Amino acid sequence: MSHKIAIVYDWIDKWGGVERLLLTLHEIFPEADFFSSYYDPKNASWAKQINIKTSFIQKFPDFIKKNRKLSVPLYPFAFESFNFGDYSLVLSVTSSFAKGIITKPGTKHICILLTPTRFLWIHPQVYKTNNMLTKPYINYLKKWDNIAAQRPDDYICISETVKKRLLQIHDRTGVVIYPPFDIHHWDKIKKQATRNKKQINSKYFLVVSRLEPYKKINLVVETFNKHPKKNLIIIGKGTELKYLKSIARSNITFLQDLTDEELATYYQFAQGLIMSQEEDFGYVALEAQFFDCPIIAYRKGGTVETIIENQTGIFFENQTVDSLTYVLIQYDKIKKDLKKRTIILGKKQCELFSKVKFVSNLTNLLRRYE
Repeated sequence: MSHKIAIVYDWIDKWGGVERLLLTLHEIFPEADFFSSYYDPKNASWAKQINIKTSFIQKFPDFIKKNRKLSVPLYPFAFESFNFGDYSLVLSVTSSFAKGIITKPGTKHICILLTPTRFLWIHPQVYKTNNMLTKPYINYLKKWDNIAAQRPDDYICISETVKKRLLQIHDRTGVVIYPPFDIHHWDKIKKQATRNKKQINSKYFLVVSRLEPYKKINLVVETFNKHPKKNLIIIGKGTELKYLKSIARSNITFLQDLTDEELATYYQFAQGLIMSQEEDFGYVALEAQFFDCPIIAYRKGGTVETIIENQTGIFFENQTVDSLTYVLIQYDKIKKDLKKRTIILGKKQCELFSKVKFVSNLTNLLRRYE
C-alpha cells in the first residue's frame, strides 16, 4: 500500500476557526487529497490551492446542498461512497458526518473530532428535531451516527469538553490536541493594525461568531435591547442574520466579511467580547485575548479551558438575559483591571494553544501508525 494521506471534512463552504485548522493540516501534509461532501469555491476561496474530491452532492443545485434540512438525508450516503483503498492514513475532521467514512483493513482512520453531531445529541431543541414529522428519521440518523462513531481507529478531540461528550454519547475515548492558534500570523496582523492606526470611537461590546441558532446570539441581542445605552457590534454571518437584524434595536450594529486586520482593530478597541454559547473549543476567545480584549463568556464548554477567570475574562452562569445582565453590571466595575491583566496575560495564554504545539503534538501522535 502507498503512503498516501487523505483529509476528510464535512463541507468546504466557508471560513472560520475550523478552516484555519484545515489549512494547517494542508501545510503539514501538502500532498494530501481532501475529500468533502461538496465545495463552494466562492465562499471558501482559502481552499483553491488544495486538491479536493467531492461527493455526488456537488452536482445538486445550491438550494439543496446549502440547506442542511433538505440535504441531511444525503450525507451518510455521500461519505460512505468515498473509496480510500489507495490511502494508508485518513484524517477525518468533523462535527457531523465525515467520521462515517468506510476504510479497509490496513488504512488507519483517525478522527479529529470538533464535537459529536450537534443537532442529534447536543442541541436538538435548537434545531427543532423532536417534532413528530422528523422523529423517525432522526432516530435513524442517531443509529447511523452511533455506528459511524465506531469506525475511526482513534480519536483526537479538540478540547476536554469534546472528549467528555465523545465518551458520554458514543462510549469512545480520545486524546486532546488543541487546535492551532497561529501566533506568527496574528503578530503580523497586530503590527499592521497598529501601523494603520485606525480608531473606532464608539464604546462598544463585541460578538464575533457564526450566526446560527446554537450560538445563542439572540440572547446577547435581547440583553442589549434592554440596555440601549450600551452599544453592541456583531461580526459574522449565518442563517440567523436576517432574524437577528429584525429584533435588534439601534444600539446594535452588524458587520460581516471583515479582513483579519479589520477584525483585529475591532478587538483592540472593544470594551469586551461576549461569548454566549457552550463552545466546543472557542477559537475566538484566543483571538480576543491576543488583541488585549477581555471576555464575558458562558461558563460551560471550551471557553472554561481557554480563558483565565478573573484575569482575561469572567463568566455568567445561565443562558438568560438576567444572568448576562448581572455580569455586564459587574463587568463595568472591573473592566479596567481586566483590561490591564489581559494586556499582560493574553498573548501568553494564546501561546499555550500555538500552531507550533499543535503540529508537534499531531506529528508525534501519528508516528505511532508508521
